[in-house]
Amino acid sequence: MQQTKISIKDDQAEFLENHKLYGYKDKSSMVREALECLKDEVERKSLRESADLYAEIYKNDSELKELTESAVSGWPE
Repeated sequence: MQQTKISIKDDQAEFLENHKLYGYKDKSSMVREALECLKDEVERKSLRESADLYAEIYKNDSELKELTESAVSGWPE
């Protein structure tokens, strides 16, 4: 596992010191989980923005709607 040096605010350091109260064996495991949560949130936000963009494009593109309809015609529901 890699190590890194970071700077945090006093209140964040105090929160981290209480890692055992939150069920973490050490500070590193608490930070790793926090980073994973942030990574997941950033990825979900990116996917939502991408989906919104595709929905907007689809909404305003009549040719794309026709192409989609012709591709699914005859498929069972």
